[in-house]
Amino acid sequence: MMQRYFVELAYNGAGYNGWQIQPGETTVQQVLEDAFSTILGQEVELSGCGRTDTGVHASQYFAHFNSAKEFPEGFLRRVNKYLPRDISVARIFPVHWDAHARFDAYYRSYAYFLSFKKDPFHLDTCFYYPYLATPDPERMQAAAALIRNYQAFFPFCKSGHNAKTMLSTLYRSEWEFFPEEQTAVFHIAANRFLRGMVRLIVGMCLEVGAGRMTLEEVKTAMDRQERLPKSLSVPPQGLFLTGVRYPFLDETGNYHNPSRGFDFSEIKK
Repeated sequence: MMQRYFVELAYNGAGYNGWQIQPGETTVQQVLEDAFSTILGQEVELSGCGRTDTGVHASQYFAHFNSAKEFPEGFLRRVNKYLPRDISVARIFPVHWDAHARFDAYYRSYAYFLSFKKDPFHLDTCFYYPYLATPDPERMQAAAALIRNYQAFFPFCKSGHNAKTMLSTLYRSEWEFFPEEQTAVFHIAANRFLRGMVRLIVGMCLEVGAGRMTLEEVKTAMDRQERLPKSLSVPPQGLFLTGVRYPFLDETGNYHNPSRGFDFSEIKK
């Protein structure tokens, strides 16, 4: 009997051309499918909770696949041993048949890591801001707060998109500053994100903080739903997908769906 499974994983995206399979490119999805297919002895197709661009990371990511085969002993350990060190599978658990990693997600959170000092040990996981003048934290925080007043985000959608709507409900948009370490982290959460949205918002905050753009210019662009006068998309290496929520996972991440009449526990082999 065919069963649907969810996979919770994490990856450092520095060595990958994003999540989604692309001809001639190394992607996270392709590497995972190869590992699962090899160990299970059958063709496995994974559907992810969303696309991440080249160089973007995920500290929490979900995908699903279908299988009628019994899992071999030590499956989770064997998968992690087979995978490269920059991809890690935390758990695999059965879910109801129509559960979908992408379409059932109602909440996603991202963090963007920024450093104002050069650190050779974190070049792939944060953006080193190389300019002389450090952006003003208060103006950056004000810019992040401003966009929480809106539900449409055309100014922060990358050109060439195929989105049918610019609507998004923001749950969080704020900066966290660490003066002693000379670092900052931008936190944002929403029900959905447009293509390139987070990197464009971070870029806008930096431009406002550096005095190259005003809050009034941002407000005007948002009110009119038009391009910003000076759009800046920050590099991908500072961006992490940090959380995904589903109606059938509780606050601790455990699967529970009493309306379906069953409650599966995760595969711990």
